[in-house]
Amino acid sequence: MFKKTKRFLFLIGINIHQIRMSIKGSIPFIKDYKEFKRQFSRQKDFTSIGFYPLFADRYDSAGVASGHYFHQDLHVARKIFEANPSRHVDVGSRIDGFVAHVASFREIEILDIRHITSKSKNIQFKQADLMSEDFSFLDKTPSLSCLHAIEHFGLGRYGDPMDLDGHKKGIKNLTNCLATGGTLYLSTPIGRPRIEFNAHRVFDINYLLELFKSNNLSLKEFSYVNDNGDLVEQADAHSDAAKRNFNLAYGCGIFELIKN
Repeated sequence: MFKKTKRFLFLIGINIHQIRMSIKGSIPFIKDYKEFKRQFSRQKDFTSIGFYPLFADRYDSAGVASGHYFHQDLHVARKIFEANPSRHVDVGSRIDGFVAHVASFREIEILDIRHITSKSKNIQFKQADLMSEDFSFLDKTPSLSCLHAIEHFGLGRYGDPMDLDGHKKGIKNLTNCLATGGTLYLSTPIGRPRIEFNAHRVFDINYLLELFKSNNLSLKEFSYVNDNGDLVEQADAHSDAAKRNFNLAYGCGIFELIKN
């Protein structure tokens, strides 16, 4: 019950762990401030002291080098760097993660249902709804990505219309963006199949493989991030373990697909 309450509070913006660490950090903060004032009184480089207390930071790690986004963003960005396609388009991936990685070494076009403003010379943006029946993409791309996005389609989380088949329409339109022989890099949660409204879907691997096949996509390579946040590269998506979704509760499948 406590875990469910903690999760609910986090979802509405109340982080119990952050509050606990902030309270814990307030005591050394006061001690540090007294010492800081003592040293400040002896210098002439700065004339005033402002306040920007961050009580919990002393207990955090240096950063996060695991999990879905960390691994998928680096993994797919590296593949695009190695493939060096003439054009790359992205749909709905994380701007300050994957898109930024790719934009550091090449141009990237972005399609998203939400608006963004970018002044980066390597990022071009177009607002579009990939679930729309009217969606068209006449100038096909040889390289396309959609990372940790398809699971949201049709659940209203990002202002999109309710559509239980939103992920199916999304994959169909993604395929329509690709040139024949083009590559689609797609990642999404995998594990016990379910919908957690209005956040995301969690997919069964075999269900996805059948969905890809029906959209004329063939699997080139599969990797996944496990429940410990570690990347497992070049896994067998057709194995008995894959049929059990590798016993994952909430993993991340990373599919490299080719349009036939």
